Amino acid sequence: MQEIGEKGGATFQGIKLLLCENPLPPIEEAIAAAREEVARSNYYTEPYSEPLRRLLAERIGVPERLIHINAGSELILRQLFDRFGGCAHLLTPTYVLFPEIARHYTETRLPPEKDFAFDLSRLVIPEGTTIVVIVNPNNPNGGIFDMAPLPDLLRRHPGTQFLVDEAFIGLAGQTVAHLVPEYPNLMVTRTLSKAHSLAGFRVGYGIFPQSVADDLNGHNDAYPLARPSQAAAVATLVHEDRVHDRAARLHTWAEALAADLRALGVRTYPSRTYFFLADFAPHHAARIADGLRSRGILIKPLNDPVLGPGFMRITTAQPEDNRRFVNALKEVMAAA
Repeated sequence: MQEIGEKGGATFQGIKLLLCENPLPPIEEAIAAAREEVARSNYYTEPYSEPLRRLLAERIGVPERLIHINAGSELILRQLFDRFGGCAHLLTPTYVLFPEIARHYTETRLPPEKDFAFDLSRLVIPEGTTIVVIVNPNNPNGGIFDMAPLPDLLRRHPGTQFLVDEAFIGLAGQTVAHLVPEYPNLMVTRTLSKAHSLAGFRVGYGIFPQSVADDLNGHNDAYPLARPSQAAAVATLVHEDRVHDRAARLHTWAEALAADLRALGVRTYPSRTYFFLADFAPHHAARIADGLRSRGILIKPLNDPVLGPGFMRITTAQPEDNRRFVNALKEVMAAA
């Protein structure tokens, strides 16, 4: 299990780029809605967060019964892997949780020489695979997959579950959530932690085949969210056009930050999100991270043994903090 300090930087005082947290606060409507519900927190929410569940079903275009809501998508992912994670197939590098929770896994490596782009029509799924995981947009590199080949994969492998993790779909990429009613082996997970800036509210959800959704809803707390969390989620989705506008701003900041790193001789890879992969070779990313930490910036190396020790995922902060990060990075690299 990952260390608690890694999860959120614990009590670290400084710029935290450790996680893919959105540097922008929740929208004003979400803050106001949450504040209003605090005084009613002596009451549970509606069972299964029904107002949020209904809104999600309407937005996605699926029956409400196929929606499962819980306190963060990581909890949902762990439960799915408890059920289907006997032999996972991962497209790597991927979200660090998946290798951790899979009982056994095989992998298709995304090629850095092609900027981690991969044609899903070329995906070879080993015999005995119980679940295939596609993260779109992908974490840690921020690229997107063309999802057009997915229906064919679903039809050709009816005995294998396909999990599409759309944690960052609010930033870029082509959703497949609306396809879930058509395919009994397709599952989609999402979170409001990323594009929607609600990480601290812990709102995750999934769109699942009826049997999976019924199983999860029947074996979890019927009141998964606190009242302020549910209110913030509903208000954010009602004003989701604001989220899309902010996503464009975040991507602009990330692109500018990547350009600053390239000016220092660091290789960066294309991304459609507010984070990207950087290769600091010949420098060792762990030493770079140590030097940055001593200067009040918390970040971590990718620690992917195949890619090598120079790789690090960089998440944009707000422009002023990005300038502090780049200035500190100049000092660290000069000292190295």
